[in-house]
Amino acid sequence: MNPYKKITTLLKSWCLANNMLASQADRVMQLGEWQERWQEDQIGFHQPQVHKMLEGNLEKVLAGRTGVRFFFPLCGKAVDMKWLADQGHSVVGVEISEKAIKQFFDENNMTYSESAVPALPGAKVYRSTEGNVSLYQCDLFNFSSSVGGKFGGIWDRGSMVAINPVDRQKYAALIISLMAKDCRYLLDTMLYNPELYKGPPFFVPNEQVQSLFGQSCDIELLQSIDALNDRQRAWGLDYLTENVHLITLKDN
Repeated sequence: MNPYKKITTLLKSWCLANNMLASQADRVMQLGEWQERWQEDQIGFHQPQVHKMLEGNLEKVLAGRTGVRFFFPLCGKAVDMKWLADQGHSVVGVEISEKAIKQFFDENNMTYSESAVPALPGAKVYRSTEGNVSLYQCDLFNFSSSVGGKFGGIWDRGSMVAINPVDRQKYAALIISLMAKDCRYLLDTMLYNPELYKGPPFFVPNEQVQSLFGQSCDIELLQSIDALNDRQRAWGLDYLTENVHLITLKDN
């Protein structure tokens, strides 16, 4: 493809993506709504087993490293955290729901301590007795590297797609600020017709992943699968593609 045609194709693709993004641009979920979902056990997004996208791409995230420090944004009670901790890695998560955090420790038979976070008034941190899992109960946008440090790995399943679309630029900036130089960030996104479903999970096209992270990071699409099931059909969707991207900081 000659350069002119390539640029034209990319512009058409981005214009189409922008038109589709407009369908959800004004959709806003308040933190209280997420807490209510946990309180009422409306957590169809929780998976009781390790996510296949993480399991299948873990070696590419580790890249030969051991004892990697992982970050889980909007972690819920993801069993993936225990799975990584059991392999010798450490995990830091952020979650607004105290119920989700306590259920994680209780359901995995893990003892833990609870303490305040001096740098974040009103926040708490729950630490496993072994010290390899620390979960912060706070607003994600109040978390920072000055509180939790930087990370060698990030697993983003259900976070980017849950963040209000209007907050994505702020979210991307936060994630980049938490990435250590050798960080390998695994991002799970969803493609569907947003005119048929208002979200969450929200529609996040590859073009937007590129616009959010492309200036600072290299982006590789690792996997793309047909993820449509009966739950999404009940939302009115006729297709759903799940993509997983590997994002790394560019060499300066």
